[in-house]
Amino acid sequence: MSSEMVPNITGGGGGSSLELGECTRNVGFQEDSGGSASDPTGDNRRSAAVDLDAVEYTQIKPYAGMPKEVLLLYSSQARYRVPRQIFFWLTVACTLVLVALTITVIALSPRCLSWWQASPVYQVYPRSFKDSDGDGVGDLKGILQQLNHFQYLNIKSVSISPFYRSPMRDFGYDVEDFRAIDPLFGTMRDFEELLAEMHNKGLKLIMDFIPNHTSDRHRWFNLSRTGDEHYKDYYVWTNCNATAPRPNNWVSVFGNSSWTYDDVRGQCYLHQFLKEQPDLNFRNPHVRKEMIDIIHFWLEKGVDGFRMSAVKHLLEATHLRDEPQVEPNKPQESITSQWDLHHDHTTSQLGLHDLLREWRAEMDIYSREPGRHRVMVTESYDDEVDKTMMYYSTPLVKESDFPFNFNLLDLPQNTSGFWVQHLVRRWMANMPSGQWPNWVVGNHDKPRIASSAGRGYARVINMLLLTLPGTPTVYYGEEIGMENINLTWSQTLDPAGRYNASAGRDPQRSPMQWSSGLNAGFNGKTNATWLPVHPDYSAVNVETQKKDEGSVLAQYRFLSALRQSALPLHRGWFCFIHADANVFSYLRELDGLDRAFLVVLNFGKASAVTDLSSVSELPARLTVRMSTDRANDGKVLQKSHIPTAAGEGLVIEFVTPTRFNPSHPAQCYVSEKACYLGFIDILYKC
Repeated sequence: MSSEMVPNITGGGGGSSLELGECTRNVGFQEDSGGSASDPTGDNRRSAAVDLDAVEYTQIKPYAGMPKEVLLLYSSQARYRVPRQIFFWLTVACTLVLVALTITVIALSPRCLSWWQASPVYQVYPRSFKDSDGDGVGDLKGILQQLNHFQYLNIKSVSISPFYRSPMRDFGYDVEDFRAIDPLFGTMRDFEELLAEMHNKGLKLIMDFIPNHTSDRHRWFNLSRTGDEHYKDYYVWTNCNATAPRPNNWVSVFGNSSWTYDDVRGQCYLHQFLKEQPDLNFRNPHVRKEMIDIIHFWLEKGVDGFRMSAVKHLLEATHLRDEPQVEPNKPQESITSQWDLHHDHTTSQLGLHDLLREWRAEMDIYSREPGRHRVMVTESYDDEVDKTMMYYSTPLVKESDFPFNFNLLDLPQNTSGFWVQHLVRRWMANMPSGQWPNWVVGNHDKPRIASSAGRGYARVINMLLLTLPGTPTVYYGEEIGMENINLTWSQTLDPAGRYNASAGRDPQRSPMQWSSGLNAGFNGKTNATWLPVHPDYSAVNVETQKKDEGSVLAQYRFLSALRQSALPLHRGWFCFIHADANVFSYLRELDGLDRAFLVVLNFGKASAVTDLSSVSELPARLTVRMSTDRANDGKVLQKSHIPTAAGEGLVIEFVTPTRFNPSHPAQCYVSEKACYLGFIDILYKC
């Protein structure tokens, strides 16, 4: 064949064609050995013709641009078909394995911690946090200016005390309008800007909700006292007269009778707090609906949850009988303090938890979006721990995510390891299985822990808070060791302190100490502060302590970050190890993870040496990850000889394959058990 290109070769009746590429040898071509390559007559070409319909096409290998017919011819050959099928079924098998593995991981994975469990909750008292306009009172714009402080501390949740419109007889806890911002703190636009910026920074905002009472200037109360048909039963009224307005012996939290005569209505109204704070009547369905509407109002704004204030006072007995006296023989006219009575008829009444569960259900409507759970925390100072535990949710009915745990407020009563262990155990032993603990050592109503326990114990108490299981709450200033201020009676503003100087709450509400500058950086525009600044502000302030790696602030920040990063600390087992007259010690560990932590805290008044040689699960040599005395960081200790000074705490990290909790179940607690699988770095239910 003289040409190097063979055009289409068309077979017989099938109509199929085979196309050869340029410079491709056609193996079906037979050259005539005796003649020339050309044959004008065409006889040789006919004799050499190949029946392409009968002879298989045998080109050596596929080539680019081959037609569909050639491609199908080759693809059907075993050497191409078998690898293709193997690859296909391997792909199917791998996909099925991956799907099965994904389903297994999801099924076995423990529930992820919610945002309110992932970090400490920081309580802001807005009057005292930061003043942005120079009037001497903190405000919402001031909080906005200091959002970076929360991020610096690794804080994700911020609880803000009341900023509703109020006449301020009880500094915001006497609400005149639940849907308005008091001008002292700013405007609704300021609040919306604050909330938006907090969410932009990954922070959550918990509002203080005050359902028990309103201000006597609230529109509802004014309509109720004038006998408006709709509002007349919005509050608790009873018959009495102006000369002896005591329907019974009930006493308010602030002292004296819980009843005040109203000359407009000619009856007495109930107030379990100040007379300017009349109690709402939650047995009235219209009141319940009003409060639900207010909850919806703020959830629509985007708030992330509520701290439900003074919930045990929400309902009172309808029979209005006298409450039993603590001292039965004490004359009734001398019953003037809440401590004189057993509050059987004014607190924790039947129906209280139904009310809270109703609110929880309303909040859950807004919790359906992933990552937007709306938290509900209840505040109730109960003498009996069993009453407090009833605020937790149950497997059948949802209520509070957690009630505040005020046990550690009693820390200053006794400086010993035994006492601290007792306070911790009292909560852990009574907490319903699977629930989440929390810890509080101070707030706007209680003295600062650095003052009540002593400045030397501020660091070890912070270490306790940040290494116990559950959610710690930090009251503004605790992260730098702020203390109470001293005030004269004439300087006292708090109504509780005006009634009883020892019950005053002003000392723990002094302005936040940001720097050593004017007014401790609280108000940098004028020389005005609503309460005096503590005189130690030049040394105890955020700016100064940021520069000191051994400061209270630096240690708080380190522990907060460690708590989040170390699995045993934020969701592992908690096990009691040791307690004596000085030291309280416990373990934090996670099944499947060799890394664990031993915490040794000296709450006593003297140095101590702790011998833990009887704890076989501990290795003989232990390394101090952090000490409240920075000089001891990194030291290697023998477990038989662990020295601590008074007020010193140690976080000791160690590695061991042996867990303590399996052989000591009575000493260990975990909210939700999880195990660690190291080779793929995941947690699973176990």
